[in-house]
Formats: sequence, C-alpha cells, structure tokens
Amino acid sequence: MTAATGTDLADLLAGQTAALLAERQVPGLAAAVVQGSEQELLTAGWAAAGRLVGPGTTFALGSLTKTFTGLLLADMAERGEVRYHDSISVHLPGYAAPATTVTLLELATHTSGLPRVPPSLYRRGARHWLSNPYRRYRPQDLYHDTARLHSRRRGQVRYSTFGVGLLGQLLANAARTDYATLLTERVLRPLGMRDTLVAGPHELLPGAATGYHHGRAVEHWTFDALVGAGAIYTSGPDLLRYLQAQLRPESVPELTAALMASQQERARPEHGANQLALVWNRRETDGRTLLWHTGGTRGFTAYLGFSPEAQAGALVLANAGPTLPQPVVRAGRRLLKAVVF
Repeated sequence: MTAATGTDLADLLAGQTAALLAERQVPGLAAAVVQGSEQELLTAGWAAAGRLVGPGTTFALGSLTKTFTGLLLADMAERGEVRYHDSISVHLPGYAAPATTVTLLELATHTSGLPRVPPSLYRRGARHWLSNPYRRYRPQDLYHDTARLHSRRRGQVRYSTFGVGLLGQLLANAARTDYATLLTERVLRPLGMRDTLVAGPHELLPGAATGYHHGRAVEHWTFDALVGAGAIYTSGPDLLRYLQAQLRPESVPELTAALMASQQERARPEHGANQLALVWNRRETDGRTLLWHTGGTRGFTAYLGFSPEAQAGALVLANAGPTLPQPVVRAGRRLLKAVVF
C-alpha cells in the first residue's frame, strides 16, 4: 500500500466530514485519521451557539468509555492487583456478593449474562430518561442490583452497560480509590490526555460542546456508580493520543503490556465473524485485524476504530445524538476503511 501524505489525509477528512456539517446532521465535530507515520486532525462546526469547535472542545464518549475500563482491567491484571478470572465477589462488599459466580473477564467481554442496564436504573432514572438518566444511580443502588443478579445467560455475548459499569466500580474497589482517580493515574496521565475527564454526578463541564438531539440542545449526561460505562468527556487531540497508543503500544512504556493485552481476542459469539477483546469489538478482514467501538448519549456520538497491522485508524466525535441512519458512525467506518485498505 502506498503511504498517504498529510495532504491526502486532510482531503479525506474534509470530504467525509463536510457532508455531515453541510446537511446539518451534526452542529460540530472533531475527526482524525492515522496511516503509518502520517496523521491528520480536523475540528469544525459549532460547539455551542456562538462558539466554534476547537482543539480543546470536549465531547461525550458514551460507551466508548468502556474501552478505557477494559484497559484498566488489563493494566491491573498485568500488575497482579486483580486476576481476569477473579469472581466479582472478591471485590464487592460482603452484603453485595451475588449467589451466582461471575468473573471480571466476563464483565469485560459481555459474557456475564447481566442485562443491558441494572434493573433499578429504570426506577431511579425514569423521570430523567430523556435528560440525564444515570446521574441518580448510586453505588448503593449498584450493590443492591448486584446482590440480586441472576446470570442465566452466562457465557453468551450480551451487551451490558450494567456489566462494564460494575467492572469499573470493582476495579476502583480493588485499588482502594475512585474510578476517576484510578483512570487519571493509570491511563490519562501516561497518555498525556490533559483535556479528558470523568463526568461525576455534579461535574461542571465548561469546555464541553453542547449536545444536540434532532437540533435541540440537551443536558449533558453525568454519572455516579456507572462511570466506567459512559462518563468520559474528551477532545479530538486527546482521543487521537489514545488512538496512537493503540497503534503503537511501545510508545507508552507504562501501558505497553496492558494495551497489547486489551486487544487480544477473548470471546467469540456463536454467530457472525466478530470477536470480542477486552470490550473492543474485533474482526479479521482481508488479512487485517480491525478493532472498534462506538458510543452515544442523547446529545453526542463517538466512533474509534483501528488496525494494528496496518498502523492505521480513525475517530469521529460529534455533538449530535445517535439517529437511526447513524451518519457519524458510518463516516467513521468509511474513514477507517480508507486508511486501512
């Protein structure tokens, strides 16, 4: 494959993102592509009324946050602080231990049998489902739901925000700190992600873009107990640093082993060609390994994908909530395909 020049990548980015902005599918965005030693970052559009998107503008990652929690698990396993096959009961208060056995690895591969969201979240967040549903879901609620869980579908791939949110809490428990502090010390600081933060229940987000849903401004989502499943806000340059670390783990000595471990195949659904690494979706296509994840809140959509063999990847952050046509995710996939193949 002929390596792209910076101009090629800039033109590719501009072409794929112009349609999103021109059709007003998204107010503003940050997007980047990497191919070999070349990379290009673009910010465009409106972060809020009267404010343009810039390098320091942050966007909600939604479920793309889960990949950071998978990386934390790999890091703590490499350090011997936890083991992949630890029962979750090892890292829970005694009163929260369930009767059924579930492991940390199962939480990170969506094979724990846990439902998509915790049962009591509906009760806690029903009144705020369209505004900020996770802010009032507390650690005691998480422990209450965990103590009563039944993993009847254990071993089957079943996407679970409950599971990865619980994993984030368990890792914080094992480290005797909170998730935001753990993530900052173990991941954000080594990667130089200075614009990135975990949106706690009362977090102020002065640098964040305003999120929009069908053209209307909506409230930022913030989190309490389930921070590890969706609470990260980050900028285009910071997420590009995360992408570069995935492509070149050796460039971050503190995380090299964990980054490589987080990308390995861990589970395979009964049907289809996709696999699961630690949270990452994984697939072998035309001799290339592709890893990717998406994220969405009511007002934001995020995409990141990469191929270690091709040393190529792409990301898109937008301040518009997911819609059925998925224009942001589709743009991200097109960018990934262009730089990988």
